[in-house]
Amino acid sequence: MDEKYMKIALEEAQKSFQAGDVPVGAIVVCNDQIIARAHNCKEKNKNAVEHAEILAISQACQKMNTWHLENCTIYVTLEPCLMCAGALIQCRIGKLVYATESEKFGYVGSISNVLDNKNNNHHPIIVKNVCKESSQKLLKDFFKDKRN
Repeated sequence: MDEKYMKIALEEAQKSFQAGDVPVGAIVVCNDQIIARAHNCKEKNKNAVEHAEILAISQACQKMNTWHLENCTIYVTLEPCLMCAGALIQCRIGKLVYATESEKFGYVGSISNVLDNKNNNHHPIIVKNVCKESSQKLLKDFFKDKRN
């Protein structure tokens, strides 16, 4: 099931790629229904906080009419950064599934596991490396194009 939803998040990431943004996509699923989908719009909208996760969380909260998303799963094509990891704690997301690590900006496992901090009162289930190769290829293709 995780792979099915990650493929949809990868479709969102492709939208970022086509718009010239770092290709990151996210979807939020609740009760086996997609309730939000988003992609990175940082460059497009000239706004540093318009990461796929933030946009998807905002949509999900509106759809559910609550900021409590403990019964939801977020699928993200790249390991969340510090800001997005904080947002996942704040909305109490039930489960995070991500495709590939971000050695430079990742704050779930690569640099520091913010979500597993003992001082937090919420700890989501974390699954990583779902559709890893597909996400890595999309990211590599994007940065290769940017360098040329």
